[in-house]
Amino acid sequence: MTEPKLAPDSGPSTRHPTGAEAIVKTLEELGVEVIFGIPGGTILPTYDPLYASSIRHILVRHEQGAGHAATGYAASSGRVGVCIATSGPGATNLITALADANIDSVPLLAITGQVGAQAIGTDAFQEADIVGATMPLTKHSFLVKDAAEIAPAISAAFHIARSGRPGPVLVDITKSAQNDHAPWRWPVKMDLPGYKPGVVPRPKQIRRAALALRQARRPVILAGGGVVRAGAAARDALVKLADLSGAPVVITLMGVGALDDSHPANLGMGGMHGSVPAVAALQNADFILAIGSRFDDRLTGDLDTFAPLAEVAHADIDPAEIGKNLRADIPVVGDATEILRGLVEEALAWEIRPSYSRWWEYLNGLMKNYPPGYAEPSDGRLAPQYVIERLSALAPRDAVFAAGVGQHQMWAQQFIDVSGGRQLLNSGGLGTMGYAVPAAMGAQVANPERQVWAVDGDGCFQMTGQEMVTCALNGIPIKVALINNSSLGMVRQWQTLFYGERYSNTDLHTGSDTAMIPDFVKLADAYGCAALRCAEPAEVDQAIERAMAINDRPVLIDFQVSRDAQVWPMIAGGASNDTIEYARGLAPVFERDEF
Repeated sequence: MTEPKLAPDSGPSTRHPTGAEAIVKTLEELGVEVIFGIPGGTILPTYDPLYASSIRHILVRHEQGAGHAATGYAASSGRVGVCIATSGPGATNLITALADANIDSVPLLAITGQVGAQAIGTDAFQEADIVGATMPLTKHSFLVKDAAEIAPAISAAFHIARSGRPGPVLVDITKSAQNDHAPWRWPVKMDLPGYKPGVVPRPKQIRRAALALRQARRPVILAGGGVVRAGAAARDALVKLADLSGAPVVITLMGVGALDDSHPANLGMGGMHGSVPAVAALQNADFILAIGSRFDDRLTGDLDTFAPLAEVAHADIDPAEIGKNLRADIPVVGDATEILRGLVEEALAWEIRPSYSRWWEYLNGLMKNYPPGYAEPSDGRLAPQYVIERLSALAPRDAVFAAGVGQHQMWAQQFIDVSGGRQLLNSGGLGTMGYAVPAAMGAQVANPERQVWAVDGDGCFQMTGQEMVTCALNGIPIKVALINNSSLGMVRQWQTLFYGERYSNTDLHTGSDTAMIPDFVKLADAYGCAALRCAEPAEVDQAIERAMAINDRPVLIDFQVSRDAQVWPMIAGGASNDTIEYARGLAPVFERDEF
């Protein structure tokens, strides 16, 4: 039975709630529907009122899984994801997920238990300074020692997480505060001195950026993760801007879905494993309009040689990002939706539309000559690119995909046809192996009506694959396409290209030509999931269709793919983007003289 909520101004004769009850009440009032977590000693008081709450709690098998699940929930829905853990190792196990959400701007609320206030600093059992540990890796971290401060702290954390540039916020609450009684009042007056994120851009800067776009001869609109995080309105405005201006659009990894892959202006992803047209467009542009992109090293390569001819308008909600890595000739601070709407208004007022016919002639030539493709494996095994290509063709158009990190992540970006925002989830900035399965779990919880796939590798899967048990026990029917090349594929690719094929510690022995340790089909079956194995091209479609027909439990397909398949195009780490290779030994030449 759910305990009735206390009236905000209850009299002295009314029992004040405990801090633990205040935690649960506050989360309920904030509209939280799902929490991913694991109980433990210092958070146990909160699990008692949570037992009778309307909030669904999903018991994960590892706190890192809780954090990534909350991230997948948030990234696929736009709502704040919530995870909870106990002190010490429970809290420190969340750190990777918090760092991951921080660099990728995902709104997350992490609640951790802490030892009693009187024991802080004594090296008590399972004590760890999680606030100090996470301060550089979160948007903010709170330590709460007073039960009366619980509702204000959680409310503030929730607001900080989802406002401005989204990010993770941690609230560490002592066990003594959870056990103490204090008045609970709602709503909480929000008082955050100094925290006033600017979301409305300056009209003058919008006009400057729009004028530069109209006057450019070789413009590029660079759409980053900020456009995706801003939601459908930002995506709609980006489509209008691309249509009105006629400018090509390049996306970043986190910007996948900002513009449909089928839109004629979309050149694909830029950067280390980007498309040749996208990389060439950036390198030859005379103007780049970047919206919600950090200009990270995977996009720019050698900064000294990146986009050497371009004037740059950098638009971002976080002023700290503007000019951090690349000079910004026209800085624009504000929300991506407001910026794009302002640019659309300016473009609508243009009396003469710009013409980029020669620019598009060049880019169309590159798209024709360097299309996405791959070589068939010489060892007779499955081409991983073919597997992902067929998965994209057979899955529903609105399916959600969560990719792990490595070769399969890049192939997912290249061969999954994305037709909407929040459809392909990635660990971008941190590059966290083990992200896919728990992120898919969170995405499935947030989107129960949609099909959700984890595209994972055999290395990544073994880091958090135990969350398949969580999915099985909680009726979360995710599907896992395991791209099993029996090795740490991306590391092996680098060893092939740069270390003389000296394969130091990259064999995983998970392929059918080895001992298959573990046997993923048997492992998935032991986890209470359906499992299939596929090793022949003729079986790929049938395996995917069989998996899609299973909706009463999670399902895993062990795709036995070639270990020698490589991701192309490629730019070596730290090298100039001018050195991009379309395939090994095939380097396009960017003819700047023709401009």
